[in-house]
Amino acid sequence: MKRNKKENLLPYLEKQRAEKLAEMGSYLRHLREEQSLSLEEVAAKTKVQARLLNAIEEGNLEPLPEPIYIQGFIKRYADALGLDGAEFASVFPTGQSFQFLKASWRGLPTAPQLKPIHLYLVYILLIIVTGNSLSHLLKNSTMQASNQETEKNEPKKAIAPPPKSDNKPKPDSLALLSSNSSSNIPKSDKPLRVGVTLKEESWIRVVADGKTQFEGTLPSGTQRAWEAKEELIIRAGNAGGVLVTFNEKQAEPLGVSGQPETKRFKAGPQS
Repeated sequence: MKRNKKENLLPYLEKQRAEKLAEMGSYLRHLREEQSLSLEEVAAKTKVQARLLNAIEEGNLEPLPEPIYIQGFIKRYADALGLDGAEFASVFPTGQSFQFLKASWRGLPTAPQLKPIHLYLVYILLIIVTGNSLSHLLKNSTMQASNQETEKNEPKKAIAPPPKSDNKPKPDSLALLSSNSSSNIPKSDKPLRVGVTLKEESWIRVVADGKTQFEGTLPSGTQRAWEAKEELIIRAGNAGGVLVTFNEKQAEPLGVSGQPETKRFKAGPQS
């Protein structure tokens, strides 16, 4: 039932988003024409493709990416026209939280209250679990003390020194021995490490071994790093403004400026 309600809300949210985009895009077009700026000139300032700016002005959601990226494009567009981009773009609904559902929660039935018999059963269960834990702990402590006492009482065996040998290895033999010893030492695999440096502001999401480590907008000049044992995924809204280093290698852009991009890094032997 709850899932059906959420699915019914999606068309409403999409309609609200389209109406708000058309209203904001019309206002941005009006300001751009007043300043005698072409879409190409604004695209050069914002590093957002002209076709995407045109879609914003026309209120066309189809060619645009996810709502969080649309909000970022609107912010850049507004900044380029002299507005407070963050404040202007904040009214665009991204759908990350359904705040308007809070009012409907008031009509839901309250959680059932625990009766005294329930509390009594829970209390008995806690006593049983605590008693078993203490018994197991005391048993382990007794066994450890017994083993230590046995080790103290056992006589120590004298270890005979190894026989001396007058045959010293030749220099070539020493070199071969050193080489063989070093080759048998296993090399430990280091966890993969990915660092980012932002040339421009961008929204970023980082998932390490299936768990989201960070999601949000980072300003220009920010430097961050994350580690993972097997796999690390980075998704950025402005891929060209994000420089990525993998296991301390040379930094490279994540993708094209003004475009979202997702990249996966997997652990393994590095050359």
